[in-house]
Amino acid sequence: MQPLLKLSGVIDNINLRLGKATTWLILIVVVISAGNAVMRYAVNWSSNGLLEIQWYLFSAIFLLCSGYVLLNNEHIRIDVIAGRLSPRAQNWIDVFGILAFLLPMAIITMYLSWPVFINAWDSGEGSPNPGGLIRWPVRLLMPIGFLLLTLQGFSELIKRVAFLAGQAPNPLDKVKGPTAEEELAEAIRKRQVAPEVADIVEMNRDMVEDDKPHEGSRK
Repeated sequence: MQPLLKLSGVIDNINLRLGKATTWLILIVVVISAGNAVMRYAVNWSSNGLLEIQWYLFSAIFLLCSGYVLLNNEHIRIDVIAGRLSPRAQNWIDVFGILAFLLPMAIITMYLSWPVFINAWDSGEGSPNPGGLIRWPVRLLMPIGFLLLTLQGFSELIKRVAFLAGQAPNPLDKVKGPTAEEELAEAIRKRQVAPEVADIVEMNRDMVEDDKPHEGSRK
């Protein structure tokens, strides 16, 4: 079990570093979106490339952070029943869910999305819009994102089996600390980026927190 736990630690570190780095794309999206809006209304100029790069970056944020979200146990849970069970029962449920649903879904999606990327690469697929972007980079995000999710799924499976075997702490116990949004806002302030941007990031976090179910309905 110890070699597997070391492998799990390597996977966790990859998704942790990549997830924290990817959160900076939020700042880039904010700047591009604000700049595009200002130019459109100020000088009546806009660009399909700027519009498309925004959803390229949104795709990167969601896909490249999928493993990071799973690592931090921040995915949505409906714990009306499971929340009342013992930690061992909750981990057994997770083991079943990872094996029966998460890993098959992630592996199949990764497998099916790879030919889509290859086709876009070989054909030089581009945007049908004037001034738009090439498509293969955003097509590549799909298999990469689900590869990261697959790896993190294996890591979570290892940690849950280790806990059930009495060789690791409960992986469902959340570590207390700042959220990714709080860390990003603090990093922005340290680098003396416009304080308004940090405020936007924190406002987004507050809106997400308000929309989350209460602790009684999720972990």
